Amino acid sequence: MPSRFWADARAQMLLDADVTNLNTGSFGPLPRIVFDQVTRLRHRLAEEPMDFLVRQTPPLLWQARERLAHYLAGDPYRLAFTANVTAAINTVAASLRLAAPGEILLTDHEYGAMHWCWERAAQRQGLTLRTFRLPILAETPEEIVSAARTAFTDKTRLLFFSHVLSPTGLVLPARELCADARRHGIVSVIDGAHAPGMIPLNLEEIASDYYGGNCHKWILAPTGSGFLYFAPGSEERLQPLQVSWGWHHDRKRADQRDEFGATPRLRYYESEGVRDPCPWLAVPTALDFQIGLGPEGIHARIEKLVRYVRERLSTIKGMSLATPTHPAMHGAMTAFRLPAGLDPVALRRTLWEKYHIEAPIIERPEGLLIRVSTHFYNTEQEIDRLGEALEMMSCEW
Repeated sequence: MPSRFWADARAQMLLDADVTNLNTGSFGPLPRIVFDQVTRLRHRLAEEPMDFLVRQTPPLLWQARERLAHYLAGDPYRLAFTANVTAAINTVAASLRLAAPGEILLTDHEYGAMHWCWERAAQRQGLTLRTFRLPILAETPEEIVSAARTAFTDKTRLLFFSHVLSPTGLVLPARELCADARRHGIVSVIDGAHAPGMIPLNLEEIASDYYGGNCHKWILAPTGSGFLYFAPGSEERLQPLQVSWGWHHDRKRADQRDEFGATPRLRYYESEGVRDPCPWLAVPTALDFQIGLGPEGIHARIEKLVRYVRERLSTIKGMSLATPTHPAMHGAMTAFRLPAGLDPVALRRTLWEKYHIEAPIIERPEGLLIRVSTHFYNTEQEIDRLGEALEMMSCEW
């Protein structure tokens, strides 16, 4: 598509003109139309909460559930809304009962908070928490599947992994990993924080037992919108994090649509007393916005920017690409290794205070990384701005 098209698309985003935002991987900014919609909903919630929560919300909630499930190629009857992926995974980790003695298996690149989540689950159930090393220089998805398969033992009860790794943006072969786990009788749980909206996603094909995701990153929905998706039958093994009005429900009609915009089973997970449902209800507006731009065009635009990031930053002294170029193994986040011995705190401070650039410096056992996120609204000029800043900083490396 012509550059004018993407300039017009960018103009529809709420962006700070003084900041180069290359960090959708942490938080996505909002399109104006999404901000306006969630603000309208909150205005009605503020002026007449009873009418909004009791009468208006239920049909809007079911519509949002259907729209998100369709976008993810899933079943709305098995999609529970959550505040974020952390809440989704904690629901699983806090209530799933696994046979002890045994182990919970994670990759060695998991998000720190999620590692702690499973650490607590293992401690509570008398299980071992074990990580296996991902081949970070893997050139094919098969190498990753092989590494996981080799790590399985007869004590492995659960496999947890990120669909897209937060540090490097490496996309893991989720469908193949889940199929392997299933053949070994191992429960599969996926942290899909970065996948929805970044890569094409088909939850039914992936067929994990549990999949948690965010809508506030690449889908560009409001903060406070996430989900938990269950495989058929897997929902029977879970309990909600909080007991509220969904706790006692008719088990015979657990999966029938009810008057609350859910099903009794889904309300069992979603109900947590009074909360602001507006982020959930605004998800369809976020989906409509990107569908209007054209998902295929967005992915093509992202891939073009990713290639530009590789070309522009690979020439900077001391930096080396840390994200595979294989089409199935990368999305919209590109990481580079930085020279040894640098101060991450100083790097972050300089990037922000001197150059007003949002791009995280990530600390890993194998060294520092800088991660660059490029959504459709980003530009080659912003990537150049980062490149120029890093070139200036590299003079002191």
